[in-house]
Amino acid sequence: MTALGELIAPRRLGRDFPWLMSAAWTSNIGDGIALAAAPLLIASMTSSPLLVASGAMLQFLPWLLFGLHAGAIADRVERRMLVMLAHGIRAVIVAALVVLLVTGTANIAIVLVVSFLYGTAEVFADTSTSTLLPMMVKPADLGIGNARLQAGFLVANQLAGPPLGAFLFAVGSFWPFLAQVLAVTLGLILVSRIARQPVPPRAEPTRVRHDIGQGLRWAWRNKPVRTLIVIILAFNITWAAPWGILVLYATEHLGMGPVGFGALTTASAVGGLLGTLSFGWLERHVSFATIMKVCLTLEVIMHLAFALTTNGVVALVIMFGFGAYAFVWGTISTTVRQRLVPHDLQGRVGSVNMVGVFGGMVLGQALGGLIAQTWGLTAPWWFAFAGSAITLLLMWRQISHIAAAKPALDGDAVAV
Repeated sequence: MTALGELIAPRRLGRDFPWLMSAAWTSNIGDGIALAAAPLLIASMTSSPLLVASGAMLQFLPWLLFGLHAGAIADRVERRMLVMLAHGIRAVIVAALVVLLVTGTANIAIVLVVSFLYGTAEVFADTSTSTLLPMMVKPADLGIGNARLQAGFLVANQLAGPPLGAFLFAVGSFWPFLAQVLAVTLGLILVSRIARQPVPPRAEPTRVRHDIGQGLRWAWRNKPVRTLIVIILAFNITWAAPWGILVLYATEHLGMGPVGFGALTTASAVGGLLGTLSFGWLERHVSFATIMKVCLTLEVIMHLAFALTTNGVVALVIMFGFGAYAFVWGTISTTVRQRLVPHDLQGRVGSVNMVGVFGGMVLGQALGGLIAQTWGLTAPWWFAFAGSAITLLLMWRQISHIAAAKPALDGDAVAV
């Protein structure tokens, strides 16, 4: 293996990790292309703000409807095969959209249905994918493994994919979605190269509803995991409140224009890439508890800085810093949770976490819109500052306990 290959995918992570990483990076390119192309397609078919917003909402909604079911199913079946099946369904759904676009028979209703169906398949793909890493690397290597997956998400989904999607859409409305089909299909092929993963053992047959309840009870009764999920939920509510009106904040309050708004997103992604690439050094030299406390403290400061600034350049600097620590937080919180949860509960507990993430985003965006409508465009940032500061103060001592908690044994799964 070359020095570059060893840096990107160290041999100690095993033979299957490069396949998992390549599959994640490839499918993220497809999703990044759609990140720009899908809103452009919807906007080309309707001028209704409600319908345009519905496109994004219909991709979040499946997490709230099916997230817990996806986690339960991932813990019942061979997870690699579930990922492949979900990728295959996603490819078929988008391929059908391509055919309708080429033939000129696509309309706004069809596009919104496709958004919902694709988002549903994505729930099962992402939930199952998140369970594979803990099964193929040692607990001590989960941090660097998650950092590499996060880096791929930033480069493919946030940096490379959207500009490519916008360019392909300008060439022809169906081209970005054809590229998405190819990327997702290639991701399926790469996942197929991973060795078969053992099906989590089950003492006796159970219903999916029972499995969901078991996962919820385990997450509630395991104090470190429960506290971590509560922190993530609370911080996603406060984060999403101003994020939902970021385009108005950037264009009207800061006067940055559409290009400046796009630059804010890019600055966050570049900062995130720096943060994830430095994660290996941070993990070796700084304790998890310290990293977690610093990241959350910076989140509070970032909200305050955005509330106070009126300068676009300063906002870009703040957003770069936000990306740097936010993706470090995402990597370390995922790593801590994966280390604490038994293998046979990874899907269910991971899905509880993701339902909290997207539930917090939906609630936060709704609150942010109401707050901005009533008190102005900086008011959501003040709400975010106050809410995150109070949450951090209440949870400060618990963070050290979360970072130092010992992994649960697989056998503990039945004791709920």
